[in-house]
Amino acid sequence: MSALEPRDADAATDPDISTDAVGRPGPPAAAYDDAEGSVLDPAHRALSIGIVSVVLLIAFEATAVGTAMPVAARELNGVSLYAFAFSAYFTTSLFAMVLAGQWSDRRGPLAPLTAGISAFAAGLLLSGTAGAMWMFILGRAVQGLGGGLVIVALYVIVGRAYAEHLRPAIMAAFAASWVIPSVVGPLAAGTVTEHLGWRWVFVGIPVLVVFPLALALPAIRRTASGPADPAAPVSPWDRRRIRLALGISAGAALLQYAGQELRWLSLLPAAVGVALLVPAVRGLLPHGTYRAARGLPSVVLLRGVAAGAFIAAESFVPLMLVTQRGLSPTLAGLSLALGGLTWALGSWIQARPWTEPYRERLVVLGMVLVAVAIAAAPSVLITAVPVWVIAAAWGLGCLGMGAVIASTSVLLMKLSAPEEVGANSAALQISDGLSNVLLLAAGGAAFAALGGGAVGHAVTSHASTGSHPAAFAAVFLPMAGVAAVGAWVATRLHAAPVRG
Repeated sequence: MSALEPRDADAATDPDISTDAVGRPGPPAAAYDDAEGSVLDPAHRALSIGIVSVVLLIAFEATAVGTAMPVAARELNGVSLYAFAFSAYFTTSLFAMVLAGQWSDRRGPLAPLTAGISAFAAGLLLSGTAGAMWMFILGRAVQGLGGGLVIVALYVIVGRAYAEHLRPAIMAAFAASWVIPSVVGPLAAGTVTEHLGWRWVFVGIPVLVVFPLALALPAIRRTASGPADPAAPVSPWDRRRIRLALGISAGAALLQYAGQELRWLSLLPAAVGVALLVPAVRGLLPHGTYRAARGLPSVVLLRGVAAGAFIAAESFVPLMLVTQRGLSPTLAGLSLALGGLTWALGSWIQARPWTEPYRERLVVLGMVLVAVAIAAAPSVLITAVPVWVIAAAWGLGCLGMGAVIASTSVLLMKLSAPEEVGANSAALQISDGLSNVLLLAAGGAAFAALGGGAVGHAVTSHASTGSHPAAFAAVFLPMAGVAAVGAWVATRLHAAPVRG
């Protein structure tokens, strides 16, 4: 995103300079120690509870819907299209992130947040009432649009409404809001699916939208609405960036399709996907991201490296436990439950004031923990290794991820001028989402090429399909290598202020 290099970098990067409610440079952060001592003080309480409730809603949806998805696909006779129910969400969210970045910078985050939550709820209702798989996938695409708008708008709100010394704490609260859904979500969704039907998992979640809307919107209107500089003229929509956003979404979808269809004809959509992705990535991410330039480019790159490697590996952990060690899907999913707690712990640690001078070292350590956890995961392919080893390893990896993900968010806001928080937040989320799609596609292709077996049958039958252990190793070991590269990128997060 060459246009995203910070302007007014002295104000954006100086730790002693804060921003006021609309993002303008304000008094030193120390001035807020008494008046704004925490994210739950009277000035922030309603806003903090409201936006954390939004994240809680997204977290519960992610865990609950993922549990109900196999049953939904089977009843809609769409198991062959199962993967597209996930890719539809990711590809439309990539476009929505760019849209939300421009929208938030031009008019403030209130409108994209409201539109995003509405689209998120509408997509759930559309999928929950679908009579055919194509309608179900369409609902997931609408939901992805909403999710992309919401996540970027939330980052802009944090950047504008919270002084710099409070941002690590609100990011830690975001991470903590995933703990309960990660433990309760699969069990609740499984119970609802078994006794009431899978549709209730989808149509029931939108009811939860009312509370965060009622609580957060008035507070956002008071503290973070409008453009960053109300006196400046509103910049026009960047149509080139919109076209690039469409290109990155289409390119990611084509590459994922090609990765699932291991045929010579798949090279054509793969080539088209690459042709769309390369110029889009170069245009939407900060200049120098691909070479890990110091400062903002490395922050954005690290977010993608960390999230992509971890999510791609985590997606195969339950399948490995089911097909290779004979666990039920419920027990396999619960083996990762500890990760929700340690993720929140890692995020809490990075929010402590004493860690601020050591943030870069903390992120490096976090990426090392992630790499070790992923590399240790395939050890349970050896029957002599107890299954609890994977739970312990994943808890360690989630501890590292909690510190890394929250820290990249904090550093992005620190390195961004107020009027660029929306666009830079979009870049961060694009890096996250795109790496998820690409590394999942690469891992899935390697898994299938080495005899991965019938994944859908394995999950629904609770039985082994004879998947060769090498297929799992082909996923985990390369992802551990990607995480190790992330540890090197983490040494390049700080840079001298960039003057525009």
